[in-house]
Amino acid sequence: MIITQTVGEDIRSEQMSLIPDSKFQCANTTCLPFISVITTNIRNCQFACLGQSQCIAATFHRSTSNCELFDNMLNQNGNMLVDIDATSINVISGTRFPPEPTTTTSTTSSTTTTTIPQWTITGNMSVARYLHTASTLANGSVLITGGYNSGGYLNSAELYNPLTGTWATTGNISTEREFHTASVLANGLVLVAGGYNGTFLNSAELYNSSTGTWTTTGSMNVTRDQHTASILANGSVLVTGGYNSASLNSAELYNPSTGTWTTTGSMNVARYQHTASILTNGSVLVTGGVSSGVYLNCTELYNPSTGTWTITGSMSVAREYHRATTLANGSVLVTGGLTISGYLNSAELYNPSTGTWTTTGSMNIARIAHTASTLATGLVLVTGGFKSSSYLNSAELYNPSTGTWTTIANMSIARDYHTASTLANGPVLVTGGYNGNYPNSAELY
Repeated sequence: MIITQTVGEDIRSEQMSLIPDSKFQCANTTCLPFISVITTNIRNCQFACLGQSQCIAATFHRSTSNCELFDNMLNQNGNMLVDIDATSINVISGTRFPPEPTTTTSTTSSTTTTTIPQWTITGNMSVARYLHTASTLANGSVLITGGYNSGGYLNSAELYNPLTGTWATTGNISTEREFHTASVLANGLVLVAGGYNGTFLNSAELYNSSTGTWTTTGSMNVTRDQHTASILANGSVLVTGGYNSASLNSAELYNPSTGTWTTTGSMNVARYQHTASILTNGSVLVTGGVSSGVYLNCTELYNPSTGTWTITGSMSVAREYHRATTLANGSVLVTGGLTISGYLNSAELYNPSTGTWTTTGSMNIARIAHTASTLATGLVLVTGGFKSSSYLNSAELYNPSTGTWTTIANMSIARDYHTASTLANGPVLVTGGYNGNYPNSAELY
């Protein structure tokens, strides 16, 4: 298999062989990965390897989305373990382009040129929207659903083709909705649930990318918007909290095999505008939000095995409209948001091993309603948002190794409540949002 990535004028490629249902046994410590990153699928794991010049092999674990990159295998290919959750990758020697930089003696130097990613405009969506969802499908396309614009609530959906940079309309969802959730199931279908269209919704529907059509599925037990949806290791979808004229603490599970919802344990604290992150042990971490007008710093953990919730360490700052990102080391990074004293640029890290939070470097700009995406390099890209009376086009990168932020090039257009999707070939696609108007533009980092 030949993997090629093009960013501007920079072209990289290499040949890889896949070893399904296997992982490296690693009989010695030199076989340990030099870095682990969270990627959405095996293809992004391949691109992560392509982006690291020393990478000669990788293993992708589907249940955790963990991509392990190796630089010294010492002929470990003969020591493979069967693991149906894993796919391993070998880079075929001598096929990387451009070739790895080398030095022949201590008096000879080599220069490696690094291309700095920038923003580029790509095709416009056919419909301007914000408060929509974006889902990366198995075929690499990005599905956009619903939202709101000057014409009202939307039921339209469209697909972005990364190969052509263009959009195509697809089947409409049956019910207009904003503040809903969209989850890509293990069977490839996309589950859209809840939201608001003048009425709080409990309806749910499924998108089939093979036919471009939607079918209704079982309705949630509770109407809700501004909730979260998380795909568990067993394929079920956990929906938590939200709002329906009151803050909700209820949670429920969708079973893709039966198309039905069942209630599970309720959270200890009702909340909406919170976040939910799946940890490497399968638990779900819920953070912050607002409840009956009170900003929350409390966090709790859902145990899928027992269907129960336990309180864990509190964040140092109460916040809503924040974002949470799972890092390669298993920690969860929370950024920005709104609290009683105003807009936040602070960030903090949750350690699942200790159940505690520690502050880390603050963003250069306070923001709410932004996006946060983990890149193949392990860095976290934060884009846009809102602060005071200003819509933001600024972007910055968090480096987990140093705990610091670096300002990067601005997006072409300021926007909040937009979406950011990591594509199979590495770039991040930003779509729509709001900036006093409803842009239909999209751009790539």
